[in-house]
Amino acid sequence: MTRMGKDSHRDSSVPCSEAKLRGFISYSGRKESSNSHIFASVTDVSLDKVVEKVELPKGDTWCVHKFGGTCVGSSERIKNVAQIIVNDDSERKLVVVSAMSKVTDMMYDLIAKAQSRDDSYISSLDAVLEKHRLTALDLLEGDELAGLLSRLHDDINNLKAMLRAIYIAGHATESFSDFVVGHGELWSAQMLSSLIRKNEIDCNWMDTREVLIVNPTSSNQVDPDYLESEKRLEKWFSSNPSKIIIATGFIASTAQNIPTTLKRDGSDFSAAIMGALLRARQVTIWTDVNGVYSADPRKVSEAVILRTLSYQEAWEMSYFGANVLHPRTIIPVMQYDIPIVIRNIFNLSAPGTMICQPSVSENQDGENMDSPVKGFATIDNLALVNVEGTGMAGVPGTASAIFGAVKDVGANVIMISQASSEHSVCFAVPEKEVEAVSAALHTRFRQALDAGRLSQVAIIPNCSILAAVGQKMASTPGVSATLFSALAKANINIRAIAQGCSEYNVTVVVKREDCIRALRAVHSRCFLSRTTIAMGIIGPGLIGGTLLDQLKDQAAVLKEDFNIDLRVMGITGSRTMVLSDMGIDLSRWRELLNEKGEVADLEKFAQHVNGNHFIPNTAIVDCTADSSIAIRYYDWLRKGIHVITPNKKANSGPLDKYLKLRALQRQSYTHYFYEATVGAGLPIISTLRGLLETGDKILKIEGIFSGTLSYIFNNFVDSRAFSEVVAEAKQAGYTEPDPRDDLSGTDVRRKVVILARESGLKLELSDVPVESLVPEPLRGVASVEEFMERLPQFDKDMAKKQQDAKDAGDVLRYVGVVDVVKQRGLVELRRYSKDHPFAQLSGSDNIIAFKTLRYEKQPLIVRGPGAGAEVTAGGVFSDILRLASYLGAPS
Repeated sequence: MTRMGKDSHRDSSVPCSEAKLRGFISYSGRKESSNSHIFASVTDVSLDKVVEKVELPKGDTWCVHKFGGTCVGSSERIKNVAQIIVNDDSERKLVVVSAMSKVTDMMYDLIAKAQSRDDSYISSLDAVLEKHRLTALDLLEGDELAGLLSRLHDDINNLKAMLRAIYIAGHATESFSDFVVGHGELWSAQMLSSLIRKNEIDCNWMDTREVLIVNPTSSNQVDPDYLESEKRLEKWFSSNPSKIIIATGFIASTAQNIPTTLKRDGSDFSAAIMGALLRARQVTIWTDVNGVYSADPRKVSEAVILRTLSYQEAWEMSYFGANVLHPRTIIPVMQYDIPIVIRNIFNLSAPGTMICQPSVSENQDGENMDSPVKGFATIDNLALVNVEGTGMAGVPGTASAIFGAVKDVGANVIMISQASSEHSVCFAVPEKEVEAVSAALHTRFRQALDAGRLSQVAIIPNCSILAAVGQKMASTPGVSATLFSALAKANINIRAIAQGCSEYNVTVVVKREDCIRALRAVHSRCFLSRTTIAMGIIGPGLIGGTLLDQLKDQAAVLKEDFNIDLRVMGITGSRTMVLSDMGIDLSRWRELLNEKGEVADLEKFAQHVNGNHFIPNTAIVDCTADSSIAIRYYDWLRKGIHVITPNKKANSGPLDKYLKLRALQRQSYTHYFYEATVGAGLPIISTLRGLLETGDKILKIEGIFSGTLSYIFNNFVDSRAFSEVVAEAKQAGYTEPDPRDDLSGTDVRRKVVILARESGLKLELSDVPVESLVPEPLRGVASVEEFMERLPQFDKDMAKKQQDAKDAGDVLRYVGVVDVVKQRGLVELRRYSKDHPFAQLSGSDNIIAFKTLRYEKQPLIVRGPGAGAEVTAGGVFSDILRLASYLGAPS
C-alpha cells in the first residue's frame, strides 16, 4: 500500500514565531497580509507539487459517511467506526469525522483562558495532548504510532506558542480561534486513517482546509464556493488517489486560504458539501439516536421513528428546533437528489431515517403514511410582539419600518402573523431580545403612538411555538381543523397562527406552560401515538374499586387494539390518597393506598392529576355520592378537567348551580359525562339525548329506576311479608346499609329530577312529590337494627295494598314519572296489569319507557340490570371510553 508521501509534505499545523502571531491577533487591518501568508502554508505546498494527474471519479460509486464527536469519543468507538467503514461495500468512501467528544469545547476553553490570562491554559493543553496520546497508544503501533505521536507533539508545541501570544495580547481574532479549534478534527481524522491503514487497506486523510473554500456571510454563516472547492478537490485527489478518504469535518478555508469553520453543525455541513462535490450515492450521518422522531421523545414518550422525510420536511422540522439537521446541511445534497440517512452507531439494526425526494408510494413498515402530518417541533422561551393600530391599514412601508427597527437591534424574528385588514402585525422573537425590540419600536413609532395612529406595542411573554410539519398537508383538506380541534379539546388557547401557502408547516403560538400538553395533544390526534388520559379516581369503595379492577383488566387491550392509554395518576378516599407521576400500578392499587397513602387533600389531588404536562387530557372520575365533591365540578371543568361520575348530587342539586354547570359545559371543549347517574350501565341519558337531538319531542318518561325496589317488589308475592323481603334484599347486598335510603324514594326522586332537567323542565328536587315506603313512626328511629326489628309491625299495610292489586289482576311497582306535557315529576307506588312490560321484570332489573311523538303508541323501552357495582362501574367505564373517542381515539 502506498501513502503517496502525504505525511512528508502536509503537516496538520504550521510552526510560527511569536512575532508573526502578534500580527495575527492584532485588531489592525494592515496585518491581514500576515494572516494570508501564514495560512497559505496550509495549502500551497501540496497543491503546488507537480504530480501525475489522476482523474476524480464522481457519481454513485461514492458513499459519504459522517461520524460525530460521540461516535469517535474513545479508542473503542474509533475502532467501531473503522469496522463500519470497512464493512461498507461501496466502491469508494469518503468519511467526515468530528473532533473527539468534548475536544472542541476544550479547545475553545484554551482560547478563553489564554485571553483572560489564566495560566491554567497550559495544563489544559496538556490534558488535550494526553487524551489523544492515550487514544493513539490504544489504537496504533509501529511506524503509524510513531508518526502520529510526532505530529501530535509538533502541533501541541505550535499551539503553546500561539496560546502564549494570545495570553500576551489578551485577544484572539475569530480566524485565529477557528485555526486553533480545528485541530481536534485534524487529530481524529489522522488517527482513524492510520487505524484503517493498519489493516493494509488503501486510505488517505484529507485536511479539508485544502479543499473546502467558503465565503463568510456573517458571524454565524458561510457560503460554500462550490466551483473553487470542486477544482481543489480534483487537484487534491490527483495527488492523493484513494478508495477510502478520511476527511476533517467542521473546518474549511476562505478564498484567501485563511482557516475558518462551517459554524453550527459544521461536520454535517462538511459531509453534505462533500457529497454534492462527489455526486455521491448517499450521505449517512451517524449519531446516537435511531433516526428522526415524529416529536421530541423526551416530551412525547410515544414518538415514533420516521422512516422517510422529504428534504422540505426535514428543513422545516430542523428550523423549528427538531434534532434533525441544520437547514443548511440539506441544501447541497438536495440539488443533486442525494439522500441523507440518519443512523444510530450504537444500534446498527435500526434502519434510521432517510431524507430524500418523496416517492409516489411511501408505504413503510409500521409508519402511518395516511397521516398528512409527519412530525411536530417546538421552540420555547419566546415572546410575542403585537404592533396594533388603525393607522397601519393601507399605509405602505409600515411593516418595513417595524422589521427594520427589529433588524437594527439584531433580533431574530421566528414567526410573523398579520391580519389581512393590516390592523395589526404580530411576530415572535426570543424572549432575551424582546426588551430591546420593544424599546426600538417605541422609539421608532413614538410620534404615531402619541398621535393615536398606533394604539399599542404589546409584549406577550412566556410563549412557545408549536409547528406541525408535513408535505402532504398541502393536498389534504382539514389538517388545520384537526390540529386546532385537538388543541381546543385539550383546553389550550392559541395566541397566534402562521401558515405559508406551501402548507409544509402550520405554526401556532401557545403559552409556555401549555407547550408540552399541546404537543402531546396534536401528536395523539394525528394517530402517531395513543390517546392518553390522565385520570384521578375519587371514592375507591364498591363502585370505584370495581372500576379500578375493570381498568386493570382492560388496559392492555385498550392500548393494543384501540390506541387508548388510560393512566390513573391518583386515587383518593375520604382519609387517604395515593399519587403517581407516571401512573399507578392497578394490580397493586389497594396495597399502595394502604401502605403508601398520604392524607387526603382534594385540592392537591386535582392539581396533581391536572398538572402532568406530558399528558394533554385530564379527567376526574367521582365514584362517591358526596355533595361536597359534586360542588367542585364547575371549578374542575373551568380548568379544563373532564368530569365523569355516577354521583347524582350535581345534576339533581340546586337548579341554579346545575344550569351554571351545563352552560359552562356547552361553552367549552371540556366534557361532563354522567350516564351512570340514572340507569347504572343502561343507556338512559344517551337514549334521551339521541331522541332530543334528532328532533323528537318527549311526552312522558316512566320507569322503575331503583334496582333495590325492583328486587323487593318482584319478590313481594304470594304470602311473603314485606319486611321479610326487605331483610332478604339487605342480606343479598341490594340495599344501602340503611334500607330507609332506598325505601324513602329519595334516590328515585333524584333520577326523576335529572331526567326532567335533561328533557327541558326546570324542576327543583323539592318540586317532585315522593311516596315514601318507610312507615311514618320509623322515619326517626336512630339505628338500622331497630328499624329492621320494628318493620314487621307495619307489614299489614303493605300486605293489603298487595292483596288489592292481586284481586284486580295487577302488580305493585315503585316508579318515577316525568310528565313533560304537564311539566311535573312524581315518585309513587303504582299498580300495573300483569301484561304490562313493568310487570314482566325479574331480579333487580330496571325498565324505562319513553313516550314521544315518534313512540306515542308503542313507547321506546330500555330494560336491563340497573343496580350493582359491576354494571355501575361498567357504565362509568363506558363514559371514559366515550371521552377517549371525543378526544381523538379511533372508533
